Amino acid sequence: MKKYLFILIVGLTFSTVKSQEVTDALRYSQDNLNGTARFRAMGGAFGALGGDLSSLNVNPAGSAVFINNEVTVTLSNNNIKNNSNYFGTTATDNSNSFDLNQAGGIFVFNNQNPSSDWRKFSVAVNYENTNNFNNSIFSAGTNPNNSVDGYFLNYANGVPLSTLENSSYGSLNNGAQQAFLAYNAYIINPLSNDPNNTAYSSNVPGGGNYYQENSITTEGYNGKLSFNAATSYKDKLYIGINLNSHFTDFRKYSSFYEDNNAPLTPDYTVSKLRFDNDLYTYGTGFSFQLGAIAKVTNEMRLGLAYESSTWYHLSDELSQKLVSVSSSSTADDINDVSDPRITNVYAPYKLQTPSKLTGSFAYVFGTTGLISIDYAIKDYSKTKFKPESDLYYNGLNNYMINTLDNTGELRIGAEYKIEKLSLRAGYRFEQSPYKNKTTVGDLTGYSGGLGYNFGSTKVDLSYAYAKRDSQQGFFAQGFTDGPTINTITNNVALTLLFEL
Repeated sequence: MKKYLFILIVGLTFSTVKSQEVTDALRYSQDNLNGTARFRAMGGAFGALGGDLSSLNVNPAGSAVFINNEVTVTLSNNNIKNNSNYFGTTATDNSNSFDLNQAGGIFVFNNQNPSSDWRKFSVAVNYENTNNFNNSIFSAGTNPNNSVDGYFLNYANGVPLSTLENSSYGSLNNGAQQAFLAYNAYIINPLSNDPNNTAYSSNVPGGGNYYQENSITTEGYNGKLSFNAATSYKDKLYIGINLNSHFTDFRKYSSFYEDNNAPLTPDYTVSKLRFDNDLYTYGTGFSFQLGAIAKVTNEMRLGLAYESSTWYHLSDELSQKLVSVSSSSTADDINDVSDPRITNVYAPYKLQTPSKLTGSFAYVFGTTGLISIDYAIKDYSKTKFKPESDLYYNGLNNYMINTLDNTGELRIGAEYKIEKLSLRAGYRFEQSPYKNKTTVGDLTGYSGGLGYNFGSTKVDLSYAYAKRDSQQGFFAQGFTDGPTINTITNNVALTLLFEL
């Protein structure tokens, strides 16, 4: 039995071991409804419209629709409410964040040659926080069957006892590190003291009724800076391109707690434990977009746009801590702390997100209003970690091929003008990226807003609501029980637009 063990190794350790999972890939592959207030209010259905800086993120040809030079700035308040149900116990957690969600400008150059069919050329620069990672989820309940000890045993079985006793935490791969933490926190015991022993048992008493809590707090952003160019041919065909620079900064802190009320015996058993993980991911990426808008008649517009994969270069840092309390019927409780005080700095890796194809239709009712529809397809099973020659990444990529799905996204938007006042509404439906439709469910969203034209200055306000259910395990293997989460997002955005 290990008692009063406190590991005092301090510093950084550099490792070629991988820690990525499917959830990491989806974090950078899924889109949120972000951008200007007008764009959000109309559900993001701008692929055949243009004329809005955020529309360039759907179809880069949209900048050639602009008539005047413009600068826009958007402030956003995002509220996320997570309702958790874990074995019948419900819990609610809220997070609220305020950010500068969008800022950009466009410059339109009219062709002064009256005999040319190429009427104008436009260039734009636009920044958007495409994904606000600020969120918090709390789940709690009594698990009648499984303890988190299954997570640690899954990693420990197969690891020689000599490795756990004679190695430092930083010298081990990710799986052996989990076994190391559990061994030194007295969560697991070897079946024999033979240095070659590779089988372990749990010190957590059986019998079920494990009270468990899991708290997850995330923060950060995924920013996108787009450089756009577009042109207009006879004011009937608009063609554009985006070159996009991506940069991300993400931190996830999770804390899992478990206790049990099993009858005490003279032998020490684990009565409580807490497992903390702190993950930090950062990096950059590149993507491009191509698009065209055809003005079929004065009223009808058609759009087609292609968004390439985003090629990310990412780095992960992870620190962990495991604390347990062992109890006996004949002695005082003992705390076992396994805290390496080490940050694992993993080797940089590459992530390729799936490409997206968007088809769009819009009908404009003169100067009084419009209706717009976008439909996009994206195959999440084509998400890839690289290099693919790496056995771990190859296995993970094959798992995503079998687990993730080709999806469709429908966006519908409408606008009605009453003199200088504009009224807007939108609808959004996005299919689950998972084939089972339950790990992450479908997303449904509604939005609305209004705008007022003061002349060279415009003010837009929007409200957007989105709902999605998910059911993901607390851990990826060994102990995969988890709550059902109902996530409701409420967003309010305010945009100031200045014509130059």
